[in-house]
Amino acid sequence: MNTATLDAAATRPRKPLGVWGFWGRLFVVPYLLVFLIFVLFPVGYGLWLARSPESYGKLFEDPIFFRTAINTVIFLVIAINLKMMIALYLSGFFLHTRWWIKILAVLFILPWAVPSIPTILSVRFMLNPEWGVINSVYFRLTGLDGPNWLNDPTLALSLSMLMHIWKSLPFWTLILLAGRMAIPAEQYEAASVDGASNWQKFRYITWPAMSGLYLTSTLLSTIWTLGDFNSVYLLTGGGPADLTHVLATLGIRYLRLDQIELAMASIVVSLPLVLPIVYFMMKRLSK
Repeated sequence: MNTATLDAAATRPRKPLGVWGFWGRLFVVPYLLVFLIFVLFPVGYGLWLARSPESYGKLFEDPIFFRTAINTVIFLVIAINLKMMIALYLSGFFLHTRWWIKILAVLFILPWAVPSIPTILSVRFMLNPEWGVINSVYFRLTGLDGPNWLNDPTLALSLSMLMHIWKSLPFWTLILLAGRMAIPAEQYEAASVDGASNWQKFRYITWPAMSGLYLTSTLLSTIWTLGDFNSVYLLTGGGPADLTHVLATLGIRYLRLDQIELAMASIVVSLPLVLPIVYFMMKRLSK
């Protein structure tokens, strides 16, 4: 194409928008407004509140923040890996077609299906050292008073991780179960004819077919777990003495102290961890 042709194309008058084109663009406007008001504005306002370097200086000087950062890392490493390994095992268990397994699967989904607030608060009431049902049963069995479950930071954080695993385990089990069901049954039949054991079937058939799904689910679970507020706050409230906070709950502590800048800064500091995970996950999904 020569220069004259390019010039002619550049000077060619544009066609009028037309009625359908006008209405098509008009119907997009509400979606853009919703995105602007409910996505861009809150994120931009939060970053604007946390813009001051002094906020991060005060945040890093707070000993509760470093304890919270350690708690968050421990929570992510232990809870996510334990949850995903159990989900991988249970996905093989629920793959069986026995009638009682189907009934058990329905009961297994209930913790994920019911709302978080009543279920987690009910567990908190059960752990009450004075009138909780767990200590009552413990006293009847041993004749001794049970421990104050949520008064020990290590035990309280461990119980929060167990609560997170209990609530989210059914969802990831269903995801991995769907991945197992997509594997052709002929491969397992051929492996059985060749005399392969269950471990060999898993190693050479199941895992190669599900490794991508497992990794993607683990990355997505990491993002969601980093923002899990209910498991810690509803069970321990960040206590005792603010020693079981994670980054998802630390902002509430600063809001209660009327330190909005520190609350926003405690959220922004998690972005260096979240953004690489999001990028890596989206890169894998784009393939």
